[in-house]
Amino acid sequence: MIINDETICAPATALGGAVSLVRMSGPSAFEIIRSVFIPSGKNTDLSNLKGFTIVLGEIRDGDELIDEVLVSIFRAPHSYTGEDSVEISCHGSPFIVTRIMELLLRNGAVAARPGEFTQRAFMTGKMDLSQAEAVADLVASGTTESHRIAIQQMRGGFSGEIAKLRSELLRFASLIELELDFGEEDIKFADRNELISMITRVMELSDRLAGSFRLGNAIRNGIPVAIVGKPNSGKSTLLNVLLNEEKAIVSDIPGTTRDTIEDTVVISGMMYRFIDTAGLRDTTDVIESLGIQRTNEKIMKASVILMVDEVLEDAVKINQRAESIRKMTEGHDKHLMIVINKTDRCDAYHIENLKSLVMTGADESLLFISAKNNHGIDTLKDSLGKLFRNENYGRNDVIISNLRHYEALTHVSDSLGRVVSGLAENVPDDLIAMDIRQAIHYLGEITGEITSDEILGNIFRNFCIGK
Repeated sequence: MIINDETICAPATALGGAVSLVRMSGPSAFEIIRSVFIPSGKNTDLSNLKGFTIVLGEIRDGDELIDEVLVSIFRAPHSYTGEDSVEISCHGSPFIVTRIMELLLRNGAVAARPGEFTQRAFMTGKMDLSQAEAVADLVASGTTESHRIAIQQMRGGFSGEIAKLRSELLRFASLIELELDFGEEDIKFADRNELISMITRVMELSDRLAGSFRLGNAIRNGIPVAIVGKPNSGKSTLLNVLLNEEKAIVSDIPGTTRDTIEDTVVISGMMYRFIDTAGLRDTTDVIESLGIQRTNEKIMKASVILMVDEVLEDAVKINQRAESIRKMTEGHDKHLMIVINKTDRCDAYHIENLKSLVMTGADESLLFISAKNNHGIDTLKDSLGKLFRNENYGRNDVIISNLRHYEALTHVSDSLGRVVSGLAENVPDDLIAMDIRQAIHYLGEITGEITSDEILGNIFRNFCIGK
């Protein structure tokens, strides 16, 4: 199915490189390219060329030579969009790209909207909706892990899991609805024990996929890490060391950092967003007070909190500061790491003594570093990496990173939970069938078997033009 009879075109590469690519797709793609492209071969007729053929020639506007290019031919349905398509590889001059686009538009093409090539691929059945969304994630991937998740989803790993769930639910929904048709005869086609076993299995898989969202979302968007603590504890120095650049001003004067400073770094294939915050203390300075207020806001938004303190600080005060952060974040899923800095100022005996006095809660870390001397930084990075390396998810397991998928999966679990309760309480079959159908509906929303123009618009408007 073609969305409409328009032939779309757009630059598919950023301007400014040595080579640019202009993409065109639709029913008139070959007709339009023949009107502006002169093949170098004397007997070359684009109409007779097979798909996956590349032709050297010239783009001309009448007698004017615009550029010498390569034109790649893709015939439906064996193209990215599933339609007849061509790709023009030209020199990267913005002037040349603009002239080629003008020629294509003048000869009948229309400018593509953001994501329209991928939307057409979805509409023609070349990929499902979750795979289409993975295309945008792949384009935006900036780390090893985000690339791995996007590739896995684009190749159908997630779609395959959803298809299994939906297939099993459809089978049982059909049997139950068949029973409703023979209600007066009291015939049972669906084995209730088998149904409960299947529903439980589907719920477990759905919950497992939904449970991977926290990890997937962190991999996709970066893990926010707030660096907090009292003034002059070395927070800014630590940020500079982690980023390997002088991002924050370092001074012995307390209260130097009055606003948050943020930057990202990739550690073990995952992106972390480090946020250096204003020092936590009582102050009458209005500007510094605003900085401290922002610090508290960043603490609540962070997934990891690095509480930095000094090795010569009293253990009681360190424990008090840690406890205040625990109370502030109680009920929120956050990791607290207590980082004792400036270990270059004391001996090993003092460090060991402090280790025994600083109190850490369950799943909290206590680390000793010298940001100034770069000591213990690798251990800190390793500890950060381990926080989001869940042994329950292997490298080949499906991990979701899309909020829309997560919300749909939670609806699936809710619907199936009502099915299990209904079976245990002998709820009428028509209500059981309704809840199963609802779960099937939400699974269909993920892959696009059930969708709406509003959902499609929300998804594809965030794509880049040319993809």
